[in-house]
Amino acid sequence: MRSASERAEAPSPQPAAPAETPRPPRVAVIGAGAWGTAFAQLSADAGAQVRVLTRDAELARALSAGANPRDYPGAELPPMAGCVDPAQALDGADFVAVAVSAQAVGGVMAGLARFVPSTAVLVSLSKGVEVGTGRRMSQVLHDAVHVPPQRVAAVSGPNLAGELIRRQPSATVVACPDEAAARALARAMATGYLRPYTNTDLVGVEICGAMKNIVALAVGAAQAMGFGLNTAATLMTRGLAEITRLGLALGADLETFAGMAGIADLAATCLSPLSRNHRVGEELGRGTPVPDAIAAVGGTAEAVQTCLAVQGLARDRGVDVPITDGVVAVLHQGVPVAQMGRELLARPFRSEGSRYEAWPAGTVAGP
Repeated sequence: MRSASERAEAPSPQPAAPAETPRPPRVAVIGAGAWGTAFAQLSADAGAQVRVLTRDAELARALSAGANPRDYPGAELPPMAGCVDPAQALDGADFVAVAVSAQAVGGVMAGLARFVPSTAVLVSLSKGVEVGTGRRMSQVLHDAVHVPPQRVAAVSGPNLAGELIRRQPSATVVACPDEAAARALARAMATGYLRPYTNTDLVGVEICGAMKNIVALAVGAAQAMGFGLNTAATLMTRGLAEITRLGLALGADLETFAGMAGIADLAATCLSPLSRNHRVGEELGRGTPVPDAIAAVGGTAEAVQTCLAVQGLARDRGVDVPITDGVVAVLHQGVPVAQMGRELLARPFRSEGSRYEAWPAGTVAGP
């Protein structure tokens, strides 16, 4: 037992140092279009420090002032920084979200590769497949920036930008081979109006995101021609079967197609007038020539080019994709929309589901 003098000389206990508050994640968004701005908003609303890279200096100033008058007139954006300097936009970024058109991703990111931090996770917001190579966007990012596959993710789901910018409730899926990286990204974009789920099936999520645009174009055309819900439901259901067949052939997980990136995103894109792909289809269904239909919608309708790349992937693997084939025929071979519909209905009869086998020769359908 210590004496009174020893107790008096002993140093008094020091208060514990306060725990360090984790810094907010840093998110760099490449592209200040409708979807890039919406993603920047939800990341900022989630508490991230957000910088948006654009080539438009005037738009960069507007974003820093809380506005995007080009895509969202009157909308008030949370604090973020608009940038035209890649070094400034990407400095210290934890996540680099790429929101440029699918066919431009490779060239844009090859030019920015030297600015990407060595520890950053690359995030594909683009829903398409590269024409000529058949590469999914995660593969394009991996090749352009030379990062490990575990540091490449994709965000997909019913993410109509015009609804997200109004903070309407929705959910999404964050796909990455590294579950920890997927969860970190999900936390950096989770808000009171967007609930993210995680998935390690990057292949399935990306194929869903690319092919749902093709189906939405076909649905838009059918609706503009005056057909009702039976037709739309048929196209959506057979479209999902088509997406699933190709996804499984590429190594995807079956349950992905029943999730947020699958049936949820397919439904939203096929039924919403906010979808550019649906609107291109509507124009075609009204008889508008293909170049004029694309121009009338403005912006990028990813299905226009992605349908070619998806058709190539399917042919390489012997997968039947009749809706994709029909969309390619209308967009790139001059086939009238009405003829596409007749040809789809005249296809040989088959079993539904996983069997997907043709009826025996000579079988007669109907009365």
